[in-house]
Amino acid sequence: MSIKTLFLLLFFTLTLGAYERIISLSPSITEIVYALQKGDDLVATSAFSLYPKEAQNLPVIGGYSNPNLEKIIALSPTLVIGQDFNHATLEKLKRFKIETLMLKLQTINDIKSSIIELAERLHVSSKEVIKSIEYAIKNAPKSKKPHRVMIVYGLHEDLRSGIYIAGNDIFFDDIITLCGNTNAYNANQTNQPVLSYENVIALNPDQIIILHSDASNSSVDKEKALSAWHSLPTNASKNRRITVVDESYIHIPSHRVALTIERLCREMNR
Repeated sequence: MSIKTLFLLLFFTLTLGAYERIISLSPSITEIVYALQKGDDLVATSAFSLYPKEAQNLPVIGGYSNPNLEKIIALSPTLVIGQDFNHATLEKLKRFKIETLMLKLQTINDIKSSIIELAERLHVSSKEVIKSIEYAIKNAPKSKKPHRVMIVYGLHEDLRSGIYIAGNDIFFDDIITLCGNTNAYNANQTNQPVLSYENVIALNPDQIIILHSDASNSSVDKEKALSAWHSLPTNASKNRRITVVDESYIHIPSHRVALTIERLCREMNR
């Protein structure tokens, strides 16, 4: 084979790899694609893909739970990446001969495995991205006094309408353990149970961390909401260990789980 032929084959191979057209079906996946330095190959994302800022300039194909199939097909993607809740959408896209990839981003191990899997598919290295997560895990500060922690999704003034919390088999549960504590909710039925305030009293957590974003619920009166929580007869209320954490990355199971580990461990050690 001549040098000219080899050069042409190499050029053809590189060209094929350079013209990926990726669509992300969730904010977590959008973040991971950018972290793997493949953001330039994204042609569309789901709603609420806000990080990094460049992602906000891309077309949106709908919410991450209800993407628009016609919009996706019209963009002629070479790869559509979703999560397990996108299973039905991904199966439909396969009928149109569109390559799909479904990632699991539930636990910390799931996140790491999925980053590695996606990096392999995109022919890039995941080493630096995984290193940041491993560093956060290794250096997670342990609580001097281990205690039972409850992580709550969202801040509300009325606690009678159902309280969503972090259960088992989810990265928040992993983080509680990494920080040397135990999850106040120890049943195995679900990873995102809904409790009544009577359930919360019965569990009697030593610390309650409420994950809240002003962007998602700016109308809530924080003082009223915290007053409602402090009115419940729990160890957390008695010890004044009910706090609100408002970070844009906190709910998103991407490579930025490294930041979540550091932030929540710090909160548990206060």
